[in-house]
Amino acid sequence: MLNEIKKDAQTRMAKSVEAFRHTLIKIRTGRASTALVDHLKVNYYGSDMPLSQVASVQVSDARSLIITPWEKQMVGPVEKAILASDLGLTPNTAGTVIRLNLPALTEERRKELSKLVHSESEDAKVAIRNIRRDANHQVKELLKEKQITEDEVSRSEIEIQKITDAAIKDVDEVVKAKEQELMAV
Repeated sequence: MLNEIKKDAQTRMAKSVEAFRHTLIKIRTGRASTALVDHLKVNYYGSDMPLSQVASVQVSDARSLIITPWEKQMVGPVEKAILASDLGLTPNTAGTVIRLNLPALTEERRKELSKLVHSESEDAKVAIRNIRRDANHQVKELLKEKQITEDEVSRSEIEIQKITDAAIKDVDEVVKAKEQELMAV
């Protein structure tokens, strides 16, 4: 029973770290990446579709993306989706090809993005700590039901704390890598 609680906590914490990584992919750095536009939804004949399902997205060089809609009439809706997004980019259209140029980040913008990364990391850490609290609560419930001893409770809490520390260390490593990416010119 205790092993299940610990495994569940470890799995949930790993998912939190993975969700945090996925959130950071959307934060723009100086380099072009197709992941920047993965979250965009395009109005496709009345329903919102992911951009990847209505167009191909390619990195043409370090600072630009090329988006090619599969249908000519989708150029307008794709442009609208880009303009309405939180990317802050203006699409340049030539026929059926949309080019997104990523300007170099200013020092001020880098600092803003760094603050955003830290804010997101705090959210991830809070989620991890909540999972720890839930796991410890489940262990205490087992004690109340007299299924485990006090010693097992204290051992389990120490192990759960070790799992938590490892997950928080993972979050810190992801933050460090993202900051290096942001500060690289």
